[in-house]
Amino acid sequence: MDYNTFKEAVIAAAKAAGLAEYELYYEGSEDTSVGVFQHEINQFSSSVSGGVCFRCVVNGKMGYASTEDMDPAKAAALVERAMNNAAVLEAEEAVFLCAGGKTYEKLDITPYALPTTEEMISTALSAQEKLYAADPKVVDGCESEVLRQTFRVAICNSKGLDLNYENALSGLVSAAVVSDGKEMTNDYQIELGKLDTIDVDAVVKKAAEKAVGKLGGDVAPTAVCPVVFAPEAMKSLLAAFSSVFSSEAAQKGLSRLGDKEGQVIASPAVTLVDDPFHPQSPVPINFDGEGCPTHTKKVIENGKLNTLLYNLKTAAVAGKETTGNGSKSGYASAVGIRPFTFYLAPGSLTEEELLKKAGKGVYINSLGGLHAGANAVSGDFSLQSAGFLIEGGKKTIPVKSFTVAGNFYDLLKKITDVASELEVKATGMTAFASPAVLVSELSIAGK
Repeated sequence: MDYNTFKEAVIAAAKAAGLAEYELYYEGSEDTSVGVFQHEINQFSSSVSGGVCFRCVVNGKMGYASTEDMDPAKAAALVERAMNNAAVLEAEEAVFLCAGGKTYEKLDITPYALPTTEEMISTALSAQEKLYAADPKVVDGCESEVLRQTFRVAICNSKGLDLNYENALSGLVSAAVVSDGKEMTNDYQIELGKLDTIDVDAVVKKAAEKAVGKLGGDVAPTAVCPVVFAPEAMKSLLAAFSSVFSSEAAQKGLSRLGDKEGQVIASPAVTLVDDPFHPQSPVPINFDGEGCPTHTKKVIENGKLNTLLYNLKTAAVAGKETTGNGSKSGYASAVGIRPFTFYLAPGSLTEEELLKKAGKGVYINSLGGLHAGANAVSGDFSLQSAGFLIEGGKKTIPVKSFTVAGNFYDLLKKITDVASELEVKATGMTAFASPAVLVSELSIAGK
């Protein structure tokens, strides 16, 4: 299937139908993964997927139609279906297409050869054997996976827009299962990049260490105390509440930040960044799901909310410019809003200095139940947690089976310090990241 040939056929059909405003959006990918369970290959998958969505404006209404069949002979039928869709819509609301001729960030994407299937199989088997050897507590149930992916996004419209984006990635996932004879636990580590340069030993060692660190321990004591969130835990919390920074959510009354732009909503230690070009992101991109230029922005800067995230529609409602955060969750979906690489900016303290400043409290490295225990509308959360006690400014005994509770909006005001180390890991267009953070106090419910 040739997107460019199909694109020309769709444009010709749209013009023949007398359409003045229209857009064609394309997503496509090729994915291969190799999985190992115990000591054998147990999973191999290879797929090619993709499709297009055609949008057009008819009598002020935006009609949609999508297909995976990019046969040029069927281009006219796609255009007709979108026009018919617009004709049956009852609601009238403003519709927007991005104009061409804008300036886009130049991307520094260095292509590299993706691994062959044989290289993927060899690396996956080797990683699994190294995982079993990483620690005596590693037991059956471990898995190793090697992946590769190429993907492409393209968008063109009647306003002179014609954009293409193509990238590729490969990586290793190591999932360790460990037991001390009394209990069993697990954790994983992922590393993306050129497969022959990935340090397999370091990846499997980290996965095993994270899993072993969860063994043992007691229930944390009930208290209101300082809490240090490990990077992985804070990243999970940020992801769960990221929708509160969406202008669409705010305009629908699903976020308490709708009237807070320009106001202080967090402590001075908090700077929250959305960066489409972060150097650790495997998928930097210079246009959003509507074809608008993307750019780096400080959503919160030293505690002040500078901006929510906007697409063309929500920006028009607010009388603002889009922030370049229009998104489509798939080629056939409607336009929504999402961040790119969304992270808390690093501070100046090491994690050890953060623990010392906390003095006594709880270090949380694992959060569970985020889908059920985090309410993005109210900001309230009550989450199953695990980690370590902090005593004398250091991590001591492991603790588990306790609940941390609070409110995300309040938590932003209680962050006193942010650690200096930030690591971004993502396998898609959106990544969440955070250094370790110190929160002055939260409620811990344990024994």
